[in-house]
This record gives sequence, structure tokens and C-alpha cells, in this order.
Amino acid sequence: MEGRLTLLLGGARSGKSRTAEKMAKRLGERVLYVATAEAKDEEMRARIEAHRSKRPADWRTIEVARNVGPAVTRALAGSEADVVLLDCLTVLVANAMLEGLSNAEAARLDAAAAQARVSAEVDALLASLRSCSVPWIIVSNEVGGGVVPATALGRSYRDLLGWANQRVAQAADSVYLMVAGLPLNLSRLCREEQDRLA
Repeated sequence: MEGRLTLLLGGARSGKSRTAEKMAKRLGERVLYVATAEAKDEEMRARIEAHRSKRPADWRTIEVARNVGPAVTRALAGSEADVVLLDCLTVLVANAMLEGLSNAEAARLDAAAAQARVSAEVDALLASLRSCSVPWIIVSNEVGGGVVPATALGRSYRDLLGWANQRVAQAADSVYLMVAGLPLNLSRLCREEQDRLA
């Protein structure tokens, strides 16, 4: 791991969160953990609780579903941290995409408005990163390699998350793809390929 921003991508249960937590521990004891999930049903509540119970007790956690960039900036202004660990961009994009919409409204999603909300969220996140001096680790899912979602809402979400992942990857110093618990350093592979083609 090197640089100010590390992005960990991967599928479900690929080891993203576990690897991100190991990276954070190597960077220092004062971890600011940013959790983006909301407990909207019992299954998600159980998942959140399982994540909480595995996290070191001395890590500072903020739970924020939207406007994450400004929330991190405020949290860092009030205390010192060695690293920010955001888990995860996947949920943050869904939160921004569906912000303020009922289920019926979500089914008739205004794609341009959803894109604008997600873009504003990612812009604010990257602005917060640039404004602070500590490294960040961001976890996100790679959802473009699976089946094409059956609904327009699912396809919109897949597309917006893919776009957000690209934005964050472009800003990142290092990007890893997690497969079966193993990290593949995409940044190193890209540099080697660029050198080979030069």
C-alpha cells in the first residue's frame, strides 16, 4: 500500500473489508472508520452489528449514509487520526442515488437526477480527501462483471457504481482487486504494462 488513497475493489465476500482493516492497522492505531450502511431491515441490522463486533474497540467510528465528505472533514477537525477507512462506496452510491425517494419513485428513477446526486457525493468525498493530510482506504464492490440486472433501477445502479469506482480509481495512488481473499495490485500491473508499451 502506498500513497494518500487506496481503493479496494472486489465482489461480495472477496475479503475487501478484512484486507482494508489490516492495511489500516499498519498505518497506525488512530483509525477513523466511516460506515455508510443504514439498518433498514433485520438482515442489514445483523450485518452492521457483525461488522461492529469485529472492529477494534479503540477505532473511532462515524456512521453516515450521505454527505460523507463533509462529515469526515468535521470528524478530522475535532480529533487526530492516522488513517480514514471508508466501508463502503457501494452503499454510499445507493444511498445517494435513492436519496429521498419512495419505493414507487425509485422504480421510476430520474437517471439524470440520480447521476447528479452521486456525482455531488463523489466530488465532496474527493474534496475531503484532498483537504486532509492522512491517508484514506476506500472499499467498493466491482459489480460490472456479473449478470445484467433485470430492472432499469438495477442497471442504473450498476452503471453509477461503475462510474463512481472509475472516479475514485483515477484519484487513487493504488488500486487493488480482491479475488477469493487475495489482493491483486492493479496499479502495479498498469504501470508495468505502460512501461512495456512505452
